[in-house]
Amino acid sequence: MQIRALLLDFDGLICDTERAARRSWDELYRELGLSFPSTLWAAMAGRPSGEKTALADLSDRLGSPIDAATRERRQRRKLALCELEPLRPGVAELTVATARLGLTLAVVSSSPLDWVHAHLVRLGIRERFDILVTGGDVARPKPAPDLYRVALARSGVPAAGALAFEDSPIGVQAARAAGVRCIAVPSSAGSRHDLQAADLVLDSLASLPLDAMVRRPHATATI
Repeated sequence: MQIRALLLDFDGLICDTERAARRSWDELYRELGLSFPSTLWAAMAGRPSGEKTALADLSDRLGSPIDAATRERRQRRKLALCELEPLRPGVAELTVATARLGLTLAVVSSSPLDWVHAHLVRLGIRERFDILVTGGDVARPKPAPDLYRVALARSGVPAAGALAFEDSPIGVQAARAAGVRCIAVPSSAGSRHDLQAADLVLDSLASLPLDAMVRRPHATATI
């Protein structure tokens, strides 16, 4: 079936807020004399419960709960770093090509609506998205397929006519569970190796041959 809708994750895919988040944890762990383990990040990435996971690990290592001032300082640092993150390569071009080709463009993110909306406005691309599906729209975030199912329902496009873009393993899992083909682009804080469950893994959205894929839908049968 011809591609009619593109469904994009936000954090790490449109804007590399994942890099900012990981850096804020790296800095806090170093401040406390510890090393932030990559295995812990893998358990956090793309999950609304990521902060809770890291705080539990820190508490176990230090033998005491993390005080509110430290938690708030880490949060402020993350937010400040996120405000400096630009669009990832190829995102702006993808949104322009989507409009030119008459495709529906949606964000599908486990993050809160106010977070996604504010950053899309900051980055100057909010008006390019027809649909925003965010954490508050479902009871179960990714890796459950619920967010993608809501996006498909709102767009009126069947799963076979949609293409998802993700940067995390749980995002890929969510898209595939909803029956949507998925292209993965690792964030700078992620790993290409972790995304092998995707139909296709690219280093950057800038290398996506979208026009050719839409003109020749049979060529997408392998993705």
